[in-house]
Amino acid sequence: MALRVFNSLTKEKEFFQPVKQGEVSIYVCGPTVYDLGHMGHARSAIAFDVIRRYLTWKGLKVTFVSNYTDVDDKIINRAREEKTAERELGERMILEYKKDYKALGILDADIHPKATEHIKEMLDLIKQLEKKGFTYVIKNDGVYYDVTKFRSYGKLSKQKLEDLRAGARVEVDDQKKHPFDFALWKFKKEGEIFWDSSWGKGRPGWHIECSAMSAKHLGKTGKTFDIHGGGIDLIFPHHENEIAQSEGAYEKPMAKYWLHNGHVMVDNEKMSKSLGNFFTIREVLKKYHPKVVRYFLLSTHYRGPINFSNAVLDQAKAGLMRIWDFLEVMRGYENEKRKENKTVDVFIETTRKGFTEAMDDDFDSSGALGYLFDFMREINTLRAKNMMATADSIKVLDFMMDMNNILNVMEKEKNPLDEQAKKMIQERETARKKRDFERADQIRRELNAMGIVLEDTPKGPRWKRKV
Repeated sequence: MALRVFNSLTKEKEFFQPVKQGEVSIYVCGPTVYDLGHMGHARSAIAFDVIRRYLTWKGLKVTFVSNYTDVDDKIINRAREEKTAERELGERMILEYKKDYKALGILDADIHPKATEHIKEMLDLIKQLEKKGFTYVIKNDGVYYDVTKFRSYGKLSKQKLEDLRAGARVEVDDQKKHPFDFALWKFKKEGEIFWDSSWGKGRPGWHIECSAMSAKHLGKTGKTFDIHGGGIDLIFPHHENEIAQSEGAYEKPMAKYWLHNGHVMVDNEKMSKSLGNFFTIREVLKKYHPKVVRYFLLSTHYRGPINFSNAVLDQAKAGLMRIWDFLEVMRGYENEKRKENKTVDVFIETTRKGFTEAMDDDFDSSGALGYLFDFMREINTLRAKNMMATADSIKVLDFMMDMNNILNVMEKEKNPLDEQAKKMIQERETARKKRDFERADQIRRELNAMGIVLEDTPKGPRWKRKV
């Protein structure tokens, strides 16, 4: 396969070869559902949505798993603040994430496992690690993973245990054997959600859930799956700890390829709640069309940082409008007098080749979009010279919609005119024919205030909604 992916494990681009020919298994770390999703969540979700769509477009059978973390410290603390149950909070927030992701055109995962529904699998995995000597118990605290027992700990983040120990802040009363040992099972505290276990009542640590759920849903326990994805901030400690758990228990590589998307930045700082510089998806969608947000996030390579601001979103809006306007022209283009232009076929195949080469280079959506803009420029030149037939415009539209199966930015939601707007457009046409241009301009302004833009064409007015 020509596709190359940047593997965070090797820090190199590698040719992509699925574990099982013709099939791809993907696990992407999903959100901790204690609050509304922010733009960092949107970036990761959209990046892996396009990766999934592209692999499917290439003819591979994709199984896509993305979890919901619905039990952890943040959820417990927020539920306590709201005086509600942890599960009620989790279920409510999951519905909000689904609304936002649907608006952004993100395909629903094939499997959406929840941590609270996989406690048995987590306990079984901890038991397996215990049998192999990876665990120890801290009284009144929990069951911990001893990172010194896993010889390749740090291989994903390229850190050495001795360096981690030297750089760690160790509390005076810390009973951990190594500062970076982590909890597999946390013993119950007053007022917290809990489950029974052989070690005592408690709840799972954060990292164990992904090891348990990926093993269950992506084949037989311990089977290596193809792609593990998530934000770059998850490399350490979350993904490092997942590797230690899964490979310590099953003695097989957890995933063949590790893919990580870059940060969303604000004023050159990572967007985060701790810095108070984050924006929820819901806030951004109040100001910008969901497709604009999606286009914005695809206009930069998924691995690189992307700077967030109203100015760059406005630029994205302008870029997307160029695509939408081009498609509108193609849909209305008619020229039955000309024969089909073979140059159009050449442009389509050249663009398809360039688009595919860009996507094959570690899913470079930014480069792929560049080829589409070159293509639109070439087609517009032919159209301006009256060198296209109606059949050519149909080919162009079919090609663009094929590419849209991957990017999903070109199709606006259908939002027909209401009766009032239809009557206003008709009234304006009547005024124009009577040469009452003052009234015609007034109606145009009124429609514009309603978010409807009119364009006069030889075949009558064409309308579109503002973005």
